[in-house]
Amino acid sequence: MTTAPGDGTAPEQGTGRDAILRAARRAFALRAYAEVTLRGIAADAGVSPSLIVKRFGSKEQLFHTVADFQPVADELFAAPPASLGRHLVLTLLRLRDEFRGDPLLRVVFSLGRDDERTLLRDRFREQVTSRLSGLLPGPDGELRAELIAGQLLGLGATLSLHRPGAGNLASPERVADLYAPGLQRLIEGD
Repeated sequence: MTTAPGDGTAPEQGTGRDAILRAARRAFALRAYAEVTLRGIAADAGVSPSLIVKRFGSKEQLFHTVADFQPVADELFAAPPASLGRHLVLTLLRLRDEFRGDPLLRVVFSLGRDDERTLLRDRFREQVTSRLSGLLPGPDGELRAELIAGQLLGLGATLSLHRPGAGNLASPERVADLYAPGLQRLIEGD
């Protein structure tokens, strides 16, 4: 079963759930929380504001759904350490296609108030970096996890910046051939 971006549940066909989440990710990453409206998200998603309320309850609940990195981390870390580097690259590229945007970059580009940025950074640290640190063998796990997270964010930023550049035109396997060995060295602590 395919999961919907950001919430770990199955997508609901015909409801606009995926479009709402994509629009909300963009809105909360580019504008302060107070400036984001359900009406604006709805217009961007091509749905009614009442559908957002029906699916998510409130703007606050939608923000918390968008700020949850756990489902993405579950997919990113679903491989043993010996093959994790390649898995990270291929999974990130697949999720970028599925989400029609990068699943991690919102932590970098969030322009909200300090409380919002802090929540995103704290969740990212807890759900991505700290979790990854616990998976890494050997010394310096926390440092290596931070460096790996930075590499993944860098890959996402590069692909976003150079659209439709060579990285977006290359096959995921070719990108993994070039990028994953460096990640794997950090994973193994070499």
